[in-house]
Amino acid sequence: MNEQYRLKIEAELARMEAEENIRILYACESGSRAWGFPSKDSDYDVRFLYVRPVEWYLSIRERRDVIERPISEMLDINGWDLRKALALFNKSNPPLLEWLQSPMKYREPYSTAERIRTLSGATFSPKSCMYHYLHMAKGNYREYLQGETVRAKKYFYVLRPLLACGWIEKYNAMPPMLFEELVEDLIPADSALYGIIERLLVRKRAGEELRTEPRIGQLNDYLEEQIAYFEQTAKDLNTAEGLKGEQLDQLFRDALLEAWGTVSV
Repeated sequence: MNEQYRLKIEAELARMEAEENIRILYACESGSRAWGFPSKDSDYDVRFLYVRPVEWYLSIRERRDVIERPISEMLDINGWDLRKALALFNKSNPPLLEWLQSPMKYREPYSTAERIRTLSGATFSPKSCMYHYLHMAKGNYREYLQGETVRAKKYFYVLRPLLACGWIEKYNAMPPMLFEELVEDLIPADSALYGIIERLLVRKRAGEELRTEPRIGQLNDYLEEQIAYFEQTAKDLNTAEGLKGEQLDQLFRDALLEAWGTVSV
């Protein structure tokens, strides 16, 4: 990645810690850069988990549990309080599960993120995750890939969630972040479809602007077939029971202790 932006991201994370009085437990890249198909104009989408001092949580007031900082057109930084993150983790929240396996990590100074990863098998819900990716694919397909001319780069934003559905069906597990890993596993290398996807990927990675151009009929047909297929498949998948509250409470207390050195006031 661009070293200038890495340094800027690290500086912004340090500034947030000081200004917000937080400890950042984990920070990573999400979006197209982490998925492996950035364009030359792709922004940096930084996501992080944090904890505040223990006394902040001992309040009768409802307090904001996210931090959002649109730094510039090229840099967007958002974070979730760990208590919010753990509640969503227990519901098999796909964005959080993706963050935790991002190939582009900026910070992981504490053990919390790895402990969450080791517990993910108990909370992963094939049904809810497939519905998440299916909803994403349908929305992007409806918005960007209708008509005789389409926004070509949006093919990736329909393909990736549909391939994620295919991974869930095949392995009953959270799909990997990298788009190319999904393609290599799920699309036959000798197929015409594989060639179409590879050519689009080469163009996008080379910095070519994939703007409005004629639709790719074979690819559109494949996407429509997959959407219809997974609409039926998702209904029969399993859900997860999740973890007991005591396990998550202990993980939360341990994170406070590790980050701040105390859990008492």
